[in-house]
Amino acid sequence: MAECDVNKIDVGDGAALPDPEDKGLVSAWWIALIGTVGLLIALPIKDPDTYGRVLTFIPDGILVTFEVTILSISLALVIGLLTGLGRLSKNRFINLAASLYVEVVRGVPLLVQLFYIYFALGRFVRVPDIMAAVIAMSFCYGAYMGEVFRAGIKSIDFGQSEAALSQGFNQAQTMRYVILPQAWRTILPPVGNEFIALLKDTSLVSILAVSDILRRGREYASESFNYFETYTMIALVYLLITLILSKIISNMEHRLSHYEKR
Repeated sequence: MAECDVNKIDVGDGAALPDPEDKGLVSAWWIALIGTVGLLIALPIKDPDTYGRVLTFIPDGILVTFEVTILSISLALVIGLLTGLGRLSKNRFINLAASLYVEVVRGVPLLVQLFYIYFALGRFVRVPDIMAAVIAMSFCYGAYMGEVFRAGIKSIDFGQSEAALSQGFNQAQTMRYVILPQAWRTILPPVGNEFIALLKDTSLVSILAVSDILRRGREYASESFNYFETYTMIALVYLLITLILSKIISNMEHRLSHYEKR
């Protein structure tokens, strides 16, 4: 099979992935990880009444953050696949609808979309805060995922489609059994990066009364007035999660690149 012309898709504003070939970034990752873990251990030991209490106050917020992130990215992948296929469709109305969705969503700030979808849904039907947040995040990131899928599909040599069609496959079968399995190796790394970006952006859902990490931190700070200590620990928790996920995605991307070179 022909190799993809595009070996890497750089989409989104996720974490800087510690590429093994970038020694400076790898060193910076290790320094950041050691420093973050060190501070998360040292600060509560030094001042358990402030830093220590923050850590005991936010664990349920961490679970909510991951719940919103995983549900949102799962739905965004479905929306993104449909959008990417729509952007490649030869049907002008489907193509226009998908393109318009991408242009509008990417042109409006996420915070505005969260407010709009949350209150728009509230006018017609009462939905739980977490569900409203998931719908809003999915709607926004679906547009970005659509461009990831579109770029990944286009990276596959057109000869692959011609070969499948010559074997009797129809367009849908060609896309399902030939194109998407190959494109997925190209799509997977940027999807992982978007996962991290989405996780960080879930901090915005705290304005919808969703008890994520930031919301729980704000609740503690408003009770204790220890704003500096609270937001220091919140920032460190976010940083630790991001560092761990960026390393996992970097390793995954590195293995995929070695697999493709075989």
